[in-house]
Amino acid sequence: MKSRVFILLALFLSAFALIPDRVIKGTVTDGSNAPLAGVSVSLQGGVTGTVTDRTGHFSIRVPNVARALVFRKIGYKALTVPVASDSVLWVKLIQPAHELDELTVTGQSLPQKNMSVGFERVASAPSTFSGMVMQMPHETESYKPVNENGFLSVGQQPVTTFSVDVDRAAYSNVRRFLNNGQMPPPDAVRIEEMINYFDYNYTQPAGEHPISISAETTDSPWNQGLKLVHIGLQAKTVSTENLPASNLVFLIDVSGSMANPNKLPLLKQAFKLLADQLRSEDKISIVAYAGSAGLVLPATSGSEKKLIKDALDKLEAGGSTAGGEGIELAYKLAKDNFLSKGNNRVILATDGDFNVGISNESELQKLIEEKRKAGIFLSVMGFGMGNYKDSHVETLADKGNGNYAYIDNIQEARKEFVQEFGGTLFTIAKDVKIQIEFNPAHVQAYRLIGYENRALRNDEFHDDKKDAGDMGSGHTVTAIYEIVPKGVTTTFIGKVDALKYQSKNGGSTTDSDEMMTVKVRYKKPDSEKSVLFDLPVKATSVDFDKCSENLRFATAVAEFGLLLRGSEFKGAATYSDVIRRARSAFGKDEEGYRSEFVQLVKVAQSLDGSQMSRK
Repeated sequence: MKSRVFILLALFLSAFALIPDRVIKGTVTDGSNAPLAGVSVSLQGGVTGTVTDRTGHFSIRVPNVARALVFRKIGYKALTVPVASDSVLWVKLIQPAHELDELTVTGQSLPQKNMSVGFERVASAPSTFSGMVMQMPHETESYKPVNENGFLSVGQQPVTTFSVDVDRAAYSNVRRFLNNGQMPPPDAVRIEEMINYFDYNYTQPAGEHPISISAETTDSPWNQGLKLVHIGLQAKTVSTENLPASNLVFLIDVSGSMANPNKLPLLKQAFKLLADQLRSEDKISIVAYAGSAGLVLPATSGSEKKLIKDALDKLEAGGSTAGGEGIELAYKLAKDNFLSKGNNRVILATDGDFNVGISNESELQKLIEEKRKAGIFLSVMGFGMGNYKDSHVETLADKGNGNYAYIDNIQEARKEFVQEFGGTLFTIAKDVKIQIEFNPAHVQAYRLIGYENRALRNDEFHDDKKDAGDMGSGHTVTAIYEIVPKGVTTTFIGKVDALKYQSKNGGSTTDSDEMMTVKVRYKKPDSEKSVLFDLPVKATSVDFDKCSENLRFATAVAEFGLLLRGSEFKGAATYSDVIRRARSAFGKDEEGYRSEFVQLVKVAQSLDGSQMSRK
């Protein structure tokens, strides 16, 4: 009799296990019905889940036996919501919490006092990436040290030079930390990448150069008496149909460390979005590496989208990481299919954990530099958390004349590969350098906010052999200088002896109304000889509230970066001021990136105990 019971029980459990998972979709809002981004949505008693996107939407695959989901966001009390078999949820978190909740999901039902949840069945809901939400230690993640720029005396050093930077990885990486309830490590906060994450409405180039320059000066919002100089570069926008053909090689890390849902599964979805943008004249190859490198897909026309996506679907994670060997094979494929007048590029997707093969960073850099000179560029897409090697992949992208982005969710993949397809893959101007000369008649000292890893010697501005950053179709680059006007006293600059062998004013023209001159050097994509042009900037200042939305929003992002870094130059900066200024400069914000930024600032404000009383 007992054996029959056990057999029936086994059959029942087997049949029950065959019941397919189901997908629960929905939207999360706050008490004013505004969408809440970054809310973690998890199965009660488990760790797998997803996060809401910038519109508050989520989609999560759960076992058929699941009966409840847990919704959590810093600043709000956790909420447990029962789910039916065909639920589409509308969840409202209406009571901000005074005590921060931990992001650890437990199996117990959480209190729902003074909470409300609404249920509504709809025909469909937007689908978002179902990833994993968990508290991951970042002790094994690596970041290059950022030694923050200080103020320099114009009497001693009137000229400053740096390479442009269109990378935006730091912003999406910072977003990942904040959405997981953690403040980012200070060295993960590269302020220039946070500023350059956003689009700005600069004037399109109209003359002979593919880049335009604009400049504005205003009062520093966080350091009274100081000024901010906002410099914007705009690369020419080329329509997709007029872009040259592409020869792309996807180099995909399928090592064991890539098994997490926010790594290889997200990577596949991201590259499928890119495949959808390819044309028949474009070619794509796929190389995978884990222990050894292998060819997954030979050069294939961009019109064969099903074939490309099927090849991506077959990838599975496992094994160690032979990054160097994979890169060599990828470059060989790029060379074999080289397009003399096209875009030849290897796109490396990894968590940066190269531990087998050419693991010596200097050897990898040498290889990448050689291929760059041969016309094959390298872009790097970073994924994952916990063991993410930002310091490694950033260097590789810099040496390869390519972009570096961090993909933390499917929306970021769409931004890189759909909305900004041309800028991500097609270079308009390469080795772009900026040099600024300040007039000591108007400027006492200056400080470049960010770009610490992009500093150049002044003589390297004229050296065409010196590598610098590239700008793609439609790219913008923003730089902000904080300056000490002539005659202003500040504790940020110490006493500096006058130069003995220089003229009293450092050779300046005292009657000039020019505060500075911005010089730009760039090379055309098929040339190794640079082109120079410049823009003199008048010593005139505009009230902050009357400045462009470009300046007002960019300075809000810069101020946020100063707070996240705990910068010694943050002065009177506060999260509340960042939020207020950012909201006043949203503009059209069609994709919601600027409104999402404000939500992130609110999260940081909740997490940063040093400013809890200054909300």
